[in-house]
Order: sequence, then structure tokens, then C-alpha cells
Amino acid sequence: MKKLIFLSLFIPALAKAQFVIVNTSTVSLMEPRTGKWPMDLQRVIRESDTCYVLNFRDQQESAEVTMSTLKFGDLTQLRFFQKGLSALKTGNTGDIAKFKEYTIKRMDVKKIGEKGTIWFTLTCNDGSVTNFQQAEADRMITAIKGL
Repeated sequence: MKKLIFLSLFIPALAKAQFVIVNTSTVSLMEPRTGKWPMDLQRVIRESDTCYVLNFRDQQESAEVTMSTLKFGDLTQLRFFQKGLSALKTGNTGDIAKFKEYTIKRMDVKKIGEKGTIWFTLTCNDGSVTNFQQAEADRMITAIKGL
């Protein structure tokens, strides 16, 4: 009987050790684009770790909605992304900013009789791809500078 009482006191303590409450929060910093092809820059805060993610719809899949995520381990890596966009902004068509996990390429699209539009193609190492215009890149650059 004493053993049962003794065990009943320790079983709740053992059960608590199996569950860990993790305090996480995800904050949307900005949405460069909404609608059918959304992009969302987010800050993910875990116990002692903060990372940043860029969520976007993979543009290789037009029939299905496949969301992809590009993770930046810390603010330094996110700033490298911002510096890549800034460098390509002043570059020429075909310029590429290559990083370990992703590549950004600049493309100038010109139509006859119209002013050209600057597009960027973001290709991740997992094969996911998205395109965005200079105005969307400018909003991301401004948001990242403010962090």
C-alpha cells in the first residue's frame, strides 16, 4: 500500500517532464504581395531563437497551390537577402545574386512602346520558384532595413 501511494506521488511529476511548453510566436512583418500569388515575410520567435521566413506560392505549380518557405536563420542572413536585392536593383538584366540556400536573378522585361519593368526570380535549392517586381522588392528592402 505504501508503494502505491509513493508511486502515485511521482507519476504526475514524471508526466510533466514529458511535456514541454514552448513559447513561440509568428509575426507577419509585411506582405509584399497578396492575392493569388502571395508572399509574406515573417519573424518566428522561439524560446531563445529568432528566425525569419519568406513564405510564397511556388510558381512552378499553377494548377495547385503549393506554398514554399525560405528560412533565414537570423537577422544577419535576412540582411544578406536585402543587400542582394539592393545590389540587383542597380544592376543589369541577367545579374545574379547567389547564396547558399537560394539565388536571385534580375530580369528586365520591355514591351514595345512601354517603359521596362524590372522582375526578380527567387529560386530556392529545393526547386521552388517565385517572381516579384521591383516595387515588391523595394517594400521588402525597406521592411528589412527597419529591423
